[in-house]
Amino acid sequence: MSETRRPPAETAGTEQAGARVLAVIPARGGSKGVPGKNLAPVGGVPLVARAVRACVRARRVGAVVVSTDDPSIAEAARTAGAEVVLRPVAIAGDTATSEAAVLHAMDAHEAMAGGSTDVVLLVQCTSPFITSDEIDGVVAAVLDDGADTAHTVAPFHGFIWREGAESTEGAEGAAGGSAHGVNHDKATRPRRQDRPQDLLETGTAYAMRAPGFRAAGHRFFGRTALVRTDPAKVLEIDEPADLQRARALAPLLDPTAATPTRDDVDAVVLDFDGTQTDDRVLIDSDGHEAVTVHRGDGLGIAALRRAGLPVLILSTETNPVVAARARKLDVPVLHGIDRKDLALKQWCEENGIAPERVLYAGNDVNDLPCFGLVGWPVAVAQAHDVVRAAARAITTAEGGHGAIREIAAWLLGPTLAR
Repeated sequence: MSETRRPPAETAGTEQAGARVLAVIPARGGSKGVPGKNLAPVGGVPLVARAVRACVRARRVGAVVVSTDDPSIAEAARTAGAEVVLRPVAIAGDTATSEAAVLHAMDAHEAMAGGSTDVVLLVQCTSPFITSDEIDGVVAAVLDDGADTAHTVAPFHGFIWREGAESTEGAEGAAGGSAHGVNHDKATRPRRQDRPQDLLETGTAYAMRAPGFRAAGHRFFGRTALVRTDPAKVLEIDEPADLQRARALAPLLDPTAATPTRDDVDAVVLDFDGTQTDDRVLIDSDGHEAVTVHRGDGLGIAALRRAGLPVLILSTETNPVVAARARKLDVPVLHGIDRKDLALKQWCEENGIAPERVLYAGNDVNDLPCFGLVGWPVAVAQAHDVVRAAARAITTAEGGHGAIREIAAWLLGPTLAR
């Protein structure tokens, strides 16, 4: 039996004031459909970190655990605020079930924290637009409304068809029979308002009473409640095209436009060509190169330095003009770098700066490894499409036309005084 409800706007009273609610996020490293899927950035944030952040923000979740077999996923999960349980090989393969990962993680968490879990959640990081309200909603359905299990659903109004035989008898049962309607009689086409309301399982969040889950060994037992969510945000990443779609939708569906403040950033690292310039090079007859820069960018960099923010220029080009610009701005420069991400990681270590507290601004595909390392990857307005898709924030100004001045204004305010 199932029932439908919506996530609560405010926290409701719990069935048990001291109920222990554990969110488990399975995130193994061996995805074949989308290699490295759980670390793929959407809106500039790895998928596993997006799920962790939603769980951490949920009012009714007491602890968040990521179950993984991958060290890089483990590091991203810890950075986002989760505990990590390393999954054994026996339940880390392609045939391993999510239930097995949840049971193992619940056992490991209880052994570390002591005590038993009342409600356990299965949260999928392949659903990039999950919200804390959805998570609170499935918990409330169990603790407040008395359901044994609850999961998110979205209204669905489509006509479903299936190819092949509908039965073993009659014309449609014959080999090569015609397609048939699954949720409708193909002889009639009732209006949407005259059809029963179908609900699509989103695959986003599931809540279960922990003792019942242990006994049943699966996520659907007893009375199941359905928690309705916004169908516009329903997207499960299984194929590369799903990831591309999620990245295109992130600027529209994420709760707020991602622009960092001074409280979010401890250092600013800047690409040069195409980020501090318009990506054009002027070459005279002797082969000497010149570029155009923006005075407002110089003003912004000076303001960042006065505010105590370390600034670094990082470029793959070995060019006197890069060093000359760095001298003019009185900032350090690393140029002629083949692996910008390795150079950036070393610079962070030498200066005691956490990479997740770094804003990195770039414009082209050679900046993507750095985007995957830092907490605030920023693309300038005219950046390559794949760079814009991987960015957490995008400037309105183009490189060489005040993009760095704009970034400084995000951090320090329009007057650059903070």
